[in-house]
Amino acid sequence: MNKNETFGVIGVCGANGNLIARILKQRGYKVMGTDLSFKKDCRFAKSLEGYDIEVYYGQTPEAFFKKSDYIIPPLSLPEDSDIIKNCEKSILTVNEVIDDIKPEKPVFGITGTNGKTTSTTLLKKIAYDNGIKPSEHDLEGMQGNAEYIPILQSRLNGDVGILEVGTFGVPGTVGRIVKHTQMSGGIITNITPDHLNDLGSFMDYANVKAEFIREMGEGTLIVNGQDPTIMGLLRELDFKGEVITFGVDEMPESIGMKECVCGKEIAVKEIISGCGYYFCQCGITTPQVDYIATNVDLKNRTFDLHTPDQKITVKMGVDGLHNVYNLTGVIIAAHKFLGLPYDKILPSIASFTGVSGRMEEVAEVKGKDIFVDYAHNPAGVETVLKEFKKLFGDFTTVITISSESGYRGDVDIFNSVLKFSKFIVPASVASQKIAIEKLRDNPKLNDRIFLNHLGDFEKTGTMGASESEVRDGLKKALNLDCEMVIAIGEAATHFKSIVFEL
Repeated sequence: MNKNETFGVIGVCGANGNLIARILKQRGYKVMGTDLSFKKDCRFAKSLEGYDIEVYYGQTPEAFFKKSDYIIPPLSLPEDSDIIKNCEKSILTVNEVIDDIKPEKPVFGITGTNGKTTSTTLLKKIAYDNGIKPSEHDLEGMQGNAEYIPILQSRLNGDVGILEVGTFGVPGTVGRIVKHTQMSGGIITNITPDHLNDLGSFMDYANVKAEFIREMGEGTLIVNGQDPTIMGLLRELDFKGEVITFGVDEMPESIGMKECVCGKEIAVKEIISGCGYYFCQCGITTPQVDYIATNVDLKNRTFDLHTPDQKITVKMGVDGLHNVYNLTGVIIAAHKFLGLPYDKILPSIASFTGVSGRMEEVAEVKGKDIFVDYAHNPAGVETVLKEFKKLFGDFTTVITISSESGYRGDVDIFNSVLKFSKFIVPASVASQKIAIEKLRDNPKLNDRIFLNHLGDFEKTGTMGASESEVRDGLKKALNLDCEMVIAIGEAATHFKSIVFEL
C-alpha cells in the first residue's frame, strides 16, 4: 500500500466503508469515497467531517474510478457485480486492508452475556479521566460490538483499544474479533443463556463466547470466578494465559440449575442469576477468588474490595448487586491493563452514573416514576428486577421483549417478571402470547396481568415491540395502582421518549 496512490472506498455511508476511509486517512493515505446515498440520507456523514476526503454522494461517477489507484468495495458487494467486473483498477478487500494495517496499540476486550456495555463505558471513562484516549468508532447510534466494527475500531487513532465484544449468535464472530484486534487481555462478565433460538443449546452458545478464551492465547483474562460456565471453559480449553478471578461475598438468594461443561446439571447457589457458589462432580467448583467484594451496602452505594495487596472502599454512582460485579471487573482492568493506581480509579467509579437505558429513570408521569432497562434475556431480566425489588419495593413491569432464545426464553422472562412485579403489562407480541397461556392456566392472575389484545407486530432484528405497543403498554401501566413503572427490553429503551408524550 503506497501512500502516493489514491484509495477509493465504495460505501462510505456504511459502517465498514466509513471506518476504512477514516483509518486510511489517519494513516496518511490519499482517500476518496462514494455512496449511492445522498449526504442528507448518509447515516454516518458526520463522522467524516474534519477529514480531507472527497466524497461523491448519490452516485459512483467515472471520475471516482479515474482518480483512484485502488478500489475498496463493501463486503456486501458480490464479486460478480458489474462494478467489480468492469473495474480496471486493482481491488482491495476489507480483509486485505485489515491484514495490512495493524492496531499498533494495546487492545482490551469485554465480553459476556450481560454487563458488557456498562463495563466498557466505565473503563473508557476511567481512561479519559486519566488522560488516556481510547479509539472510538464515532458511528452515531451504533453500538458496534460485533462483526467488523470492533476490528476496524481498534485501528483508529487512540492510545488504547477498549472494545465491547458481542455476538448475534454467530459462531466465529468473537474469535475473529479477538484475533484481528491482536487483543492482549479482557473481561468475561458472565455467561448465561441467550440466542438459543439461533444456536440450539446453552453450551452451543457458551462455546461461541469461549472463542474469546481460545483466541486470547497467553493474554490476561479477568473473569467472574463465581460463574461455573466461565471457570469450566477455562479448564476445558486449558487456557495458558494469566487468569484473574473476582466475585462478591454475599448470601445467596436462590438456587438455580445450570448446565456444566461436563454435560451435567449443577445447582448454583445464586448471588445474581447464574453466578454464585457451585460444585460439580467433574471438579468444577467455586474458587477462592483473587478479588472479592464484601460489606456491600446497596442503599448507600458502597462496598469494600479486597485486592491481593490491600482493602479499598468503593463508592458507587450506580445501583444494584450486578453492578458490584461490573465495577469490580473494571477496577481490576483499570489497575492491570491501564496501569493506574486505585486512587486514580475510584473517583471515576464514584462519578459514573451508568449507561443510558440501564436502570435509567426517564421521568415522573402522573406521580409515577418511570424507568427503562435494556434487559432482554432471562438472566438479565431476573437480575435487574431482583435489584429493583430490593431497592424500591413494588413496581409494574411493561414487557417489550421477544427473546433471542425463542419461546423458552420468553417463558423464562415472563416467570421472572411474575416473581418480582406487582403488576405485569405484556406489550410485545411474544409476552402477550405467554400472558394468555398463564391466564388460561391460572385465572387468578387476572389481578396482576393486564392484557387488552394480541398485537400483530412481527419482530425485526432484536426489536421485540413496536412504538405503538410500547406506548399502549406504558399508558396501561400508568393507570394501575403502583407508584413505579419499569419498561424492559430494547424497544423500551429505543422508544423511551414516548414517556414525555404521556
